[in-house]
Amino acid sequence: MAERIWDKFLTDRDKQVFATSGYGARAGWGKRPALLIIDVNYNFCGDKPEPILDSIKQWRNSCGEDAWEALPHIRSLIDVCREKGVPVLYSTSYGREDGWDRGGWAWKNNRANEDIAPPPRESTREGNDIMDEIAPGPKDIVIHKLKPSVFVGTNLMGFLNDLGADSLVVVGTTTSGCVRATVLDAFSLNLHVTIVEEGCFDRSQASHAINLCDMNAKYADVIGVEEALEHLRGLNDVDYNLPAGKKLA
Repeated sequence: MAERIWDKFLTDRDKQVFATSGYGARAGWGKRPALLIIDVNYNFCGDKPEPILDSIKQWRNSCGEDAWEALPHIRSLIDVCREKGVPVLYSTSYGREDGWDRGGWAWKNNRANEDIAPPPRESTREGNDIMDEIAPGPKDIVIHKLKPSVFVGTNLMGFLNDLGADSLVVVGTTTSGCVRATVLDAFSLNLHVTIVEEGCFDRSQASHAINLCDMNAKYADVIGVEEALEHLRGLNDVDYNLPAGKKLA
């Protein structure tokens, strides 16, 4: 079996435990997937490709160069999904300008006050704006959230029900935070979840790898982008209840 991104972080004991206990079986795809792109915005990518230690001086949540490496893979998934008529959903954060609704976000970071400050470096983009490289199209759905999981306090499940989607293809950031929280909630709602490895990123490379390992073991299938693209291209025509993508008369 090909080496996985998390193998170098596991002890021999860990590998034996996973092999013996039966974790990591392939759960398989659902019949009607939707693509969910989690929080791929300027806050988490920065406004230009640069090393993370430079990027976080300006954008404290940035994942640096790993974010920019993921963008073309996410773009390729978006293009295939739109071509096949598969729903594309995005999430991004929002909040009051006075920061009153941040809740627990302010508890664990001594730079949290920057989240309600003007964009750094006189950027023309707000931190919660979705990256131009993967900008939502007229028939895509954008969900605004306050907490890590895209399911918490939003109408995501209602949209999936309306679309007739029974499964998610997940990309985005951070792997250990909002991606993981969303995947666990999707699993708890009995949705099949496929995570595209190259489309996810985190500011911590160790957290990225270990969380992919844990989710692959118990909650989702972690696969490569080429396998995901092949599967999506091979989908038979599915009649989703997609938005019209134009203003009502």
